[in-house]
Amino acid sequence: MDYVRLRHRRESAAEETSGQRRPGPAVRIPGGPGKKRTGAEQLTNADIAELLALEAEGASYPLQRAFRRAGRSALLWTVEAAELERQQRPLTELKGVGPYLEKVIHRWLEERPSIPKRDEIRRNFLTWPEAQRILAQNPGWKARVRGDLQMHTEWSDGSGSVREIAEAGLARGYEYVAITDHGKRLKIAGGINEEELEEQGEEIEEINDEMRENKFRVLRSIELNLDTAGNGDMEPEALAQLDIVLGAFHSSLRSSEDQTERYLAALRNPHLHILGHPRGRIYNYRLGLKADWKRVFGEAERLGKAVEIDCYPDRQDLSSDLIKWAREAGVIISLGTDSHHPWQLEFMDLGLAAALAGGISEDRVLNFKSGNELVEWAEKLRRTGRQRARAYRPNRQKVAND
Repeated sequence: MDYVRLRHRRESAAEETSGQRRPGPAVRIPGGPGKKRTGAEQLTNADIAELLALEAEGASYPLQRAFRRAGRSALLWTVEAAELERQQRPLTELKGVGPYLEKVIHRWLEERPSIPKRDEIRRNFLTWPEAQRILAQNPGWKARVRGDLQMHTEWSDGSGSVREIAEAGLARGYEYVAITDHGKRLKIAGGINEEELEEQGEEIEEINDEMRENKFRVLRSIELNLDTAGNGDMEPEALAQLDIVLGAFHSSLRSSEDQTERYLAALRNPHLHILGHPRGRIYNYRLGLKADWKRVFGEAERLGKAVEIDCYPDRQDLSSDLIKWAREAGVIISLGTDSHHPWQLEFMDLGLAAALAGGISEDRVLNFKSGNELVEWAEKLRRTGRQRARAYRPNRQKVAND
């Protein structure tokens, strides 16, 4: 479960606390004093996010909370802070920045501090302006997206209805969205059971009937909660009724030991089509799991399974380094915003930019398929999975008899 996201959601409506508006201690400059910078040398939002994270490490509460929140928000600032400064616009236009942090960031922009190498827990995350610069190099890339393959509704831990999500997808020009509410064992995220999944399916069917003239379709799916042995938390009969099945790990995500076998087991689950947010990392909160990724991606390619680039700003998982290995293995890539609100479908740009920068070819992106092609792909995987399962059972019996 992404506990930090739930916490972030509760915090997001708040601005800087009153304590942050009082004169604070002298700002610590990581790496010592810097020098005046202009133009291309100016601090980027990525630099500012790192400086905010470093400041949080030595700050007292509530400043610590303010620095961390602003650091996360910096990933989604739509304009570079340096550009706001150049236009003589207040930095308080940026989410998470109040009067106190405005002074801090202004000081950094005036005299750029030295920035040490980023800690791995904050490495390889794109900011919004960076993503837009990447996408601008290939305008047709974004236009190819036909749908979004991970999102949550009020059926589990999202805040929008299925209809609101569908309307948001339609407004973006999509042909489909996949509703992936959490499975039943993830109770903290409002996971749904088989009966509720069936009820949701009836609701989706009604919406699809209404939207058929728009050539738009809501795909029935789920975010299966995978255990460490790769097993899901829903009955196979219920999963067989879905258009596509995404699964992800939500437990034991801080293990420092190699988790390769865990990933291989998940990919071999015959009901799984997409392995969601594989590392389980969260910006400045959780590093994620370790594995022999070349072996994992090789198995995904062998089985024809897709691996997700989760576009949620705090996740961006697969990270850029792993995307390159996935490309070399020829793995199919799925893009999902992991939206918990209808407006968050815009996060797609972060995943698209990461895939484009990582050299993923168009034919390996699942979201570039039509709805019919996507469902046919999933059904083919199901048939193959059943065949493998039938072939495997006699072998197990033979071993038992021996």
